[in-house]
Amino acid sequence: MAGLVPAIHVFRKEIPWMPGSSPGMTEENEVEGHTMKVGFIGLGMMGKGMAANLQKAGHQLIVYDLRRAAAEPYLANGAIWADSPKAVGEQSEVVFTSLPVPADVEAVALGPNGLIEGMKPDTALFDMSTNSVSVVRKINAAFAEKNIYMLDSPVSGGPSGAASGKMAIWVGGDEQQFNRYASVLGAMGDQAAYIGPIGAGTIAKLVHNCTSAVMNVALAEVFTMGIKAGVPPLELWEAVRQGATGRPRTFDRLGKFLAGQYDPADFALRLLHKDVSLAVGLGKEVGVPMRLANLALEELTEAMTRGWGNRDSRVGMLLQVERSGIEQPHEDINKINAIIADKSK
Repeated sequence: MAGLVPAIHVFRKEIPWMPGSSPGMTEENEVEGHTMKVGFIGLGMMGKGMAANLQKAGHQLIVYDLRRAAAEPYLANGAIWADSPKAVGEQSEVVFTSLPVPADVEAVALGPNGLIEGMKPDTALFDMSTNSVSVVRKINAAFAEKNIYMLDSPVSGGPSGAASGKMAIWVGGDEQQFNRYASVLGAMGDQAAYIGPIGAGTIAKLVHNCTSAVMNVALAEVFTMGIKAGVPPLELWEAVRQGATGRPRTFDRLGKFLAGQYDPADFALRLLHKDVSLAVGLGKEVGVPMRLANLALEELTEAMTRGWGNRDSRVGMLLQVERSGIEQPHEDINKINAIIADKSK
């Protein structure tokens, strides 16, 4: 990964909102009264919130999804329906994609009737999906031949963050294009950061999500040990939250585990399985041993074979519950949330 120079720029400095400006605009990048024709492809769990916030900021949306029904709320508010990714590109100044897997992004970008056939020179594609580094670079190279920009821009914050705008966006690619569209990014997420060259945003996202998977495996192991050794689940959790490891709120991710609630998903198991597979693959590509990540991937794969793909990604912790021979905890979720919300604890 030579050439990845630390260059993190975060656009967070907000100015008072005025008609015609977008939430999250900065003094450096505001163009007063300017709205854009913004293409958006993929109106699923994450995309729907981001697209809604773009519309709230006053941008003219051109939308496409495999299911036209997913676009109806935006069409009702003035969005334009496009019949293909190519048609989105033809009508847009900038395009955003939010799609499930790398193959979907590649097809939308480079396939028949794809964006590459419709986007004008000097326009940009921001892919908000969690993608493969190799696919990102392939699309970027193909687009560059036509003087089109491609920036990998994965997000973190879950569906609630996508809806509220409290969301990180990690961008890799041409820095001038990041600056050019910073106000549009700011309409979707309050933590839009330029990370570095093409692929840098994706690498940051894979590091983040792989860390989450490894932590879940470790937490499941130590907590089932503690419970089986005789400490009640809620009391054990409250205790370790106050230790040196717990103070940064490492253990707050155990809420669903303690309550035994894995439906509906905050982040689906199948998506985390995809992300960790990409991270492990990247590790192999660059020659980095990833023992814990491979173990986490084995756990996720076993959980997938149980048919749990659409359940919350932490459902894999049930495997350790079974192995340990304890009962799945079913603590009061309201009590758990109250403890988490109490900043004095």
